[in-house]
Amino acid sequence: MNKPAPIDFATATAIQFPAAAPYAEALHDLIPGEARDSLLAVHDVLCRELPQGRLAIYEAGGGSCSVLPPELLSRSKVTVVDIDEDQVRNNTYADEAILGDVQTYRFARETFDLVICYNVIEHLPHVDAALLNFRDALRRGGMILIGAPNPRSLSGVVTKYSPHWFHVWFYRHIRGIKDAGLPGEPPFPTFFHPLVTLPRLEAFAAANGLEMIYRREVESPRYPEMRRRKPLVAALVDAGAAVLNAVLPRGTDVRRGDYHVILRRK
Repeated sequence: MNKPAPIDFATATAIQFPAAAPYAEALHDLIPGEARDSLLAVHDVLCRELPQGRLAIYEAGGGSCSVLPPELLSRSKVTVVDIDEDQVRNNTYADEAILGDVQTYRFARETFDLVICYNVIEHLPHVDAALLNFRDALRRGGMILIGAPNPRSLSGVVTKYSPHWFHVWFYRHIRGIKDAGLPGEPPFPTFFHPLVTLPRLEAFAAANGLEMIYRREVESPRYPEMRRRKPLVAALVDAGAAVLNAVLPRGTDVRRGDYHVILRRK
């Protein structure tokens, strides 16, 4: 077998997929809980607000599964950009997958109806550049869906200040994902740029022609996942979170480790 030529990541490479590629499940890894409920609400907003007919969707950092409902995927041309060769190769639902960096890759202005950036911005050192690229690629009234961890939550703080090997251990031994950390498989290194913090993200969006039409902070899906798989560990984590909530300002819940946001271009 011939050894494949090395990839030059400075040059994006487009890979075409058959139109009949099977669609991924929109709720592929979310068991019942706040995160799943919020994603269903996001689906309702997108189905209601997006134009009828054929859609152009840009997924920034797309993996092997999509978070979109099948009714949107079935009438969309989906373009994925990802810097990881394995993620690009494993994608089964995109019409086109491009090997490139979402922070620098630029499309023509007003190309897309929707940009999806789900569990991606926490891994980017230049979130501001990526967001401006997304905005410029949107048509007027187009939307950006962002799903990300909350850096100020318990899970966010642990993720930010713990080494990457600990993340791999957690995925393998607590979440039960045996392939975690292998090429093309999460968890990926996390940067937590300041704009990942929700108030700063909202302020940046407003200053750059984007209005926030949906915002919801939710309990991290890791909590219901742990309660099902590792009830003793989950009980200890829940107890620790309850203690922190008791001493922090009223209304704080450190278990709200994720958020969903929809931004619309004015």
